[in-house]
Amino acid sequence: MSLLKRVKNLLRKPEPLKSEKSVMTLGPGDVCEVSLVTYQVVGRTKPLSRNSVWLTLRDGASIRYLSVEERATRQFGLYSVIDGRLDSVDEVPTEIELDGIHYFLEERYSTRISATGNTPFAETGGELYVWQYQSDNRKLLRIEWQDGRFMLYEGESVLPADVEWLRGNA
Repeated sequence: MSLLKRVKNLLRKPEPLKSEKSVMTLGPGDVCEVSLVTYQVVGRTKPLSRNSVWLTLRDGASIRYLSVEERATRQFGLYSVIDGRLDSVDEVPTEIELDGIHYFLEERYSTRISATGNTPFAETGGELYVWQYQSDNRKLLRIEWQDGRFMLYEGESVLPADVEWLRGNA
């Protein structure tokens, strides 16, 4: 190697380090394993004013949703869509009983969102209203509203050790 090439290599900027993959940065094309079930991430919704993400997961024909929220600790919830209807965004109750399970309102917020891939609400940048409920036996309920449309989800808390992620090809 000539002296000129050595000097050139010394003056060249080093390549930036690749950011480490985190569950907070997963997106369509990545793979996620939750409670020993492997899912492909097909959609991602990111609230712009919160440190959380809502991932749409697919396992064959089954669609599930993984809620990831960074607080003092990282919290996970795995949800499925349930049938239901509410009449008005102004009349969402603070307590709900479904199938003998009593849910209590834990948190209510609204935020603008960024969405990629297949998500329940395709409008990126729209205002999303969320009501999160919890029961005494760690069951979760989530209600979302955007542009006159409600989505209801029922789920369970997931231990952080039960969630693993892999980088996809996309």
